[in-house]
Parts: sequence; structure tokens; C-alpha cells
Amino acid sequence: MFKKTSQQRIFEDLVAQIEGAILDGRLKAGDKLPAQRDLVDMFQTSRGPLREALRVLEQKGLLDIKRGVRGGAMVKQPGMAPVAESLGLLVRHRKITLAELSEFREGVEGDVAAIAAQRATQADIDQLNGLLRQAKKHVKEGIEAWEPFCQVDNRIHVAIAKAAGNRVYEFVLRMVHDNIQQYYEAHPLKDRQFMEENYQDLCNIVSALEKQQTTAVRSLMQSHVRRFNRYMNSQQPSDRVSGEKGGNP
Repeated sequence: MFKKTSQQRIFEDLVAQIEGAILDGRLKAGDKLPAQRDLVDMFQTSRGPLREALRVLEQKGLLDIKRGVRGGAMVKQPGMAPVAESLGLLVRHRKITLAELSEFREGVEGDVAAIAAQRATQADIDQLNGLLRQAKKHVKEGIEAWEPFCQVDNRIHVAIAKAAGNRVYEFVLRMVHDNIQQYYEAHPLKDRQFMEENYQDLCNIVSALEKQQTTAVRSLMQSHVRRFNRYMNSQQPSDRVSGEKGGNP
């Protein structure tokens, strides 16, 4: 499976070979890599570059490395956690502003909702209506249920992306919404009207999607995102960083 490393770029070659074996299916989730001493022999390298390569692959979410007698490197199913974490760090350190995320969402989520209106199955519609029932329950509970309401809102957006039938949309929007959630959690709702308007937006979006009204659902989703942007800007004006790209509301 593996071959002698290129001596000019040992570290990069180790990462590339092991990553390639995972991504092309030669190594599958749950497989355990040979012991490090055996890998050293296979690659004809030393333990230092090998250990560094394994750490990088662990950071990428491709390996789970356990220490001890029964330890070793286990192949993981590639997931979105490392990428989502990277986006989260960029958001928290103001390298990506809330306004930039909102601008991205307004364009992309409008199009994704329109695609979902064309492709959604009855199972997708049933799931969305079930989520709306949960959202309605939280609205009735009032401002105290703001956080669980936002969690359901998040799930509705991701479910719409999934209904579009494109895993790239689903992956990216799940990642974005997981990081936007922190803004809702950091700012408890003070205005119940916003919560009710947000819920009505979701009802209108799902209704238009179910009726396959592509133009209407795109417009409704864009308006919904703009409502979120206005609310968040009103809660934390410091997000509008002077001179930073995308920093204007």
C-alpha cells in the first residue's frame, strides 16, 4: 500500500500517501494502521517525520490516535468537524464578519431553497413540517425558549439544504449554521415579536417550497436572512469593523 518516501519532502509525502489511501478507499473507517515501527520500515523513513505526519492527519480528522499498549492510529470517516472548527475560529477572531456570513447566506441560501423546491421529496416536506411544529411549540413558550427555537431554526435551514440534493450545499450550510448559532446563544432575545416574525418566515418558506414556488421561496429565504442580519447588527454593532471587507451592514 505504501512506498518509500521522497527524501526531498518526507513529511509531505507521508501525509499524501496515507491520506490518499484513506480517500480512495484502500483504508476504510475502522481500519487500524500498522504499528509505527512497521510504518517506518514500509516508508523507509524515521519516526520523527512519521509522527508529525500522523498528527497532521489526526488534525484533519482522518485518524484517531490513541496512546498506550493498545493504542495506535485508527482510520476515521472523513467529516466536517475540522473545517467547521476552522470557520468558527475565523468568526470568533473577526477574520470573517457576521456581515460577510450574512451576505454569503443571502445569495446561497436563496438559490438552495429554490433548488429544494424543485427536488424535495415528500419525506423532506414531512420533516420540515415536523420541525415547524417544534418551532411553534417554542414560540408559544415565549422568550425563555429562544435558544431551543434557534436550534430548530438551524435544523430547518440544514434540512432545506439537504432537500436540495447536493451534498456540497448541505455540508457548507451546516458548517455555516453551526457557527452562526453562537450569535443567537450569546444574545438572549428581548423582543418576542422578532421570534414570532422569524417563525412566520419559516412557515412561509416551507409552504412555498412545498408548492414548488421557486421564485417565491428564493425571495422569502433572502428576506429571512436579512431579518437575521438586521437583528444581529442591532445586538452587536461592534461586528461592523471599519475598513474590513464585508463589514458594512
